[in-house]
Order: sequence, then structure tokens, then C-alpha cells
Amino acid sequence: MAQAYPTRPVRIVVGFAAGGTQDIAARLIGQWLSERTGQQFIVENRSGAAGNLAADAVVRAPGDGYTLLLVGLSNAANASLYDRLNFNFIRDIAPIAGIIRVPLILEVHPSFSVETVPEFIAYAKANSGKISMASAGGNGGPSYITGELFKMMAGVDMLQVQYRGSGPALTDVIGGQVQGMFDPLPSSIEYVRSGTLRPLAVTTAMRSEALPGVPSVADFVPGFEASAWYGVGAPRSTRPEIIDKLNREINAGLADPTLKARLSDLGGMLIAGLPADFGKLIAEETEKWGKVVRFAGIKPG
Repeated sequence: MAQAYPTRPVRIVVGFAAGGTQDIAARLIGQWLSERTGQQFIVENRSGAAGNLAADAVVRAPGDGYTLLLVGLSNAANASLYDRLNFNFIRDIAPIAGIIRVPLILEVHPSFSVETVPEFIAYAKANSGKISMASAGGNGGPSYITGELFKMMAGVDMLQVQYRGSGPALTDVIGGQVQGMFDPLPSSIEYVRSGTLRPLAVTTAMRSEALPGVPSVADFVPGFEASAWYGVGAPRSTRPEIIDKLNREINAGLADPTLKARLSDLGGMLIAGLPADFGKLIAEETEKWGKVVRFAGIKPG
């Protein structure tokens, strides 16, 4: 049966609005899988509750391989952020394959008077709570929890303004309604390259090859590290042979020169591997961000 799979269209459910990094990753891998299998892999954006609505929908779906989840950092953070979820993410979602791991970028509107991370921190300390930062996808989203980690480690206070996804958040940053944002690099990189947004730093410990002139937050806040990552999961009851087939096809895509170039241009690191490798990443990130959630006292919002 797995050899025949898929025999009809497959849904990839994304927990955030169109235009964000999760959406971009899902559409690139969905297009690849459509070409490889001859069946359409259709992206369905189901935003809300920092990705929990999408995760809940997939957990409840039949384990037949026709409903998949674009898994990301928010799923790991939500495990600690929400006390009463209807599911246990690690127990109820089977990891299939990782796709990409990307930095977030601390970026501001060009009219904002700061040009470096030290200037940003100094301004934030002198104007406590007055910097407005867009936050995409709720309190469990990469933007928000990275902002909270920055507040904690840099000793500053900023106002986080919530949006349903990176697309609408970026619209207001570009329009000057809010001063800045921590945004996963893929959805912001073209705005940075064009000068529409001013980059201050990337959030990974090392600089990004896509923006080699942009420093790391860790250059100024020692030990700071955050990255968004994306992969594919399925309901836990999905048959192993279907998971293995999807894993092989996704890994083939990550090795394909054309798709590899398109993903690499987003500024991230590809994370090919077995389902168990992706499961290990999910478990490690769940533990890491659980500590941040508890230490900072982050609540659902």
C-alpha cells in the first residue's frame, strides 16, 4: 500500500498565516513532493493559538498519510506554554523529516534611530517598555519567545505586539506602525537586502552566510542563541512505511541541487536525516524552550 501512496491529494497543514517562513518551507517541500509523487501536496494555512489549532487538527486526523503537519519551533515551545492542550505533541505527532533551520533577524524600520545592538539595548533601557516589536504567531511563536529570551538576557523591556503571522507583522514593520521585529530570516531577507528593513543582528551563535555582514546577537549578548526550524510530521498512527517513504522523498529534495539552492538562499541550514533525528531535535528544543518559558513566566496570549 505504501508503494501506491499517495493516490489522492495530501494536505500539509501550516499553523500560521501565508507569507511567513513556515508557509514558505511548506510550499517549497510541497511542490517537490507533488512533482515526485504525481499527486498534489496542498498547503492549508490554519493559523491561531501559536500553531496549536493546526497541530490539534493533524493529531485528530486519520493516520493515512493524507494529512501532514509543518512542524516548527512553536510546537516545541507550546508544550510548556500551554497547560491544557488536548494533545501531547511529542507523543501524538510522528516525526517524518527535518527541512531547514534558520536564524531569526533582529530588524528595525529605517526611521528608527538605532543602528547596532548596543544602541538598541541602550535605547530600550532609557525608554523602558516603549519599543514596539511585532510578534508573529502568538506567545509560542519564534518571534515572541526569541524576544522574551532577548529581554531576559539583555535586561530590557519591550512591548510585543501580536500578529497572526510574519506576513501581516512585516507589513506593519515596513509601514512604520511598529519599530522592529525578531523574524525568521527567510520571510525578511529580501526586505533586508533591498534596504526596506535595517538588520541589527542574527540570532544564531554564528553569522549567517546569506548576510555575512550582519553580526550575531551573541557578539553583544554572550550566550544568546535562537533559531527557527521546520520539518514535517504526521499523526502518530501513521504507518511506518508511509513515514519512511515521505522521509526518503524529502531527503531527496534536500539533496536536489535546484531545491537545495532555493532553500539555502533563504539563509538557513538544511537538516536532512532520519525520522529519529528529527524527533531528537524536537525533544531537545522542547526542553530548551521549556526552561525559557518557565524562567520568564511566559503565559499564553
